[in-house]
Amino acid sequence: MTLVLAHRGANRRAPENTLAAFRAALELGADGVELDVHRTRDGVLVVRHDGDTPFGDLAALTRSEVAQRLPDVPTLADALDVGAGRVVNVEIKNLPHQPGFDPDETVADLVVELLAARRVARSGEAELERVLVSSFHLPTIDRVRVLDPRIDTAWLSYGGDPHDAIRVTADHGHTAVHPAASMLGDDADALVDAAHALGLRVNVWTVNDAEEIVRLARAGIDAVITDVPDVALTALERAPRLRGR
Repeated sequence: MTLVLAHRGANRRAPENTLAAFRAALELGADGVELDVHRTRDGVLVVRHDGDTPFGDLAALTRSEVAQRLPDVPTLADALDVGAGRVVNVEIKNLPHQPGFDPDETVADLVVELLAARRVARSGEAELERVLVSSFHLPTIDRVRVLDPRIDTAWLSYGGDPHDAIRVTADHGHTAVHPAASMLGDDADALVDAAHALGLRVNVWTVNDAEEIVRLARAGIDAVITDVPDVALTALERAPRLRGR
């Protein structure tokens, strides 16, 4: 079954990367949500796509300052509470050209610490198994894997040879590859087969066209990351054998 993950939540129903967008996506029936994470100056993980704000970089602001100036920006802990029982794809933003870049991978450390603390508090592994940590920055997910290999990790890729992305992801021991939809072209079946042969899941972003979603699902894609989870769910439910509903 191809899963439907709402890109930054149901971002056409509510502002992206907000608790309202995540709740809207899950109410529509999405299997989970994708969100973006940064750290504040005092080491709190917050959910926002861009690291820069009108008030300075997130990494230079405290959580209290973010809450006062950007009240819609939730913490990752709050977002995980909303997504409990569903898939939550946590994308760590930490590329060298991005605001607040940290070569020491502090955000990766904080994400692992948060998931460990929540696992202990909830006396089980259920939530951990539903969280997938991804990044465009390979050292970031490498760090997550070193700290806790039980956490599912995925490498995001955009452009280049998708076969190379599959090979590198597998060589580094990650769980999934996240190619841009444009990388698959007409060769989606072969690419998915190659990834699956190496034990990788293939989750594609960002796919909003119903026919393209069905085409990729028929090729065996494990999940589509989409701005329109309602469109994706309807398309898959109308196509035989693509959804177990």
